[in-house]
Amino acid sequence: MLTISQVAAAAGVTVRAVRHYHAKGLLLEPERDHSGYRSYDAAAVVDLIKIRILADAGVPLSRVKELLDAGDDDFKLAVAEIDKRLRLEIRELQGHRERIARLVHGDGLALPPEAVAYLERMRELGIPERMIEGERDAWILVAAQQPQSMEAFMRSKVGQLDDPDVVETYRELVAMLDWKPGDPRLESIADRIVSQVEAVSPEDWKAFAEADQAMPPELVALLDSMFVEQIPVARDLMRLVEKRGWTGWTQLERIEK
Repeated sequence: MLTISQVAAAAGVTVRAVRHYHAKGLLLEPERDHSGYRSYDAAAVVDLIKIRILADAGVPLSRVKELLDAGDDDFKLAVAEIDKRLRLEIRELQGHRERIARLVHGDGLALPPEAVAYLERMRELGIPERMIEGERDAWILVAAQQPQSMEAFMRSKVGQLDDPDVVETYRELVAMLDWKPGDPRLESIADRIVSQVEAVSPEDWKAFAEADQAMPPELVALLDSMFVEQIPVARDLMRLVEKRGWTGWTQLERIEK
């Protein structure tokens, strides 16, 4: 869990902005810990990033909540209205207009084109939307903090989708959303994950390692916490993978004997 300072830093906003968004009703007030401090999770970081992007694009805060809560059709109509308004303003606002135009495309709200294409590829392969939503939120966090690394990350991820075993693992992870801790089916999933990892070529491992080095430990920990928060049996699965010689999740590393 994160403090208000940590959640603000992760989303690229100030602590004052977080408190302001609470006051405006844009961000739900989290529960407080035993010491009386607010305690945030990874989902709050995702919400803050979305709010920041809309606000940076010139959307009045009075309309941000409306846009975030709107259905697809109403959302597109609202975006079109904002786009029309920006077209009438001076040349300095052209950059804002281009960002607003991206909102029509859903996933493109907070992700670069290569990440949107990756998510679309997952949909084409029939991976359930529940898994895609989790992937999208994770990559929103990465794109906000490591935009210069997104192209390399996406090349790696798209390449993995060419492997039928990887696609099947995604489907199994969706099924796990409804499992209870201790489910015996986790053993076979741990076997599959380790088998996939150990089948990676030395050249690919080198490329993965270079990409991983661009991701700071704080971001890795945040992504791991998101996995644990979204899937009740995540901790069990990570323990089983560790028993097979690998540790971590976002960045799997072989345990040295």
